[in-house]
Amino acid sequence: MIYPIVIYGSPVLRKVAQEIDKDYPELNKFITDMWETMYESDGLGLAAPQVGKSIRLFVIDGEPLEEDEPALKNFKKVFINAKIIESSAETISLNEGCLSIPNLREEVSRPIKIRIDYFDEHFNHFDEWYEGMAARVIQHEYDHIEGILFTDKVSPLTKRLIKGKLASISKGKFSVDYKFRLPK
Repeated sequence: MIYPIVIYGSPVLRKVAQEIDKDYPELNKFITDMWETMYESDGLGLAAPQVGKSIRLFVIDGEPLEEDEPALKNFKKVFINAKIIESSAETISLNEGCLSIPNLREEVSRPIKIRIDYFDEHFNHFDEWYEGMAARVIQHEYDHIEGILFTDKVSPLTKRLIKGKLASISKGKFSVDYKFRLPK
């Protein structure tokens, strides 16, 4: 099943998501649906809040960036109940976008290296370090389960400049090739 992407202004995007356990109803089906929805929307990652579920789950497939970032070859993972427990002081600023905030891209500064504790889809536990683009994509999706959007991390001037664009997006004034759901 392909879910509609929840658009900026929807309250679920601002909630801190709830942890789940291996008995979460139809977890495997939901994860399969998350992959389908992400691929249909041409995303690199997708967090459960972006499809209206306030749970601590996100999926990432870095393969589309493999040509520029060889380390992302075969980087396809499910993150459940993730918690970033360490990050580097060194940061890098790069341009980011988001399926929930269509047609808007801005520079965002993020740590270049992170340590994250999480479970995979089989509830195997991991405590791993990631760096570079993998760390960036993980942080972007992780922010979604914390109720944070990339637009929260831009400079104060940029926030003022994009305020009107965000208001327009929340009213559906954009064009995309994927299913979406506007705020109520």
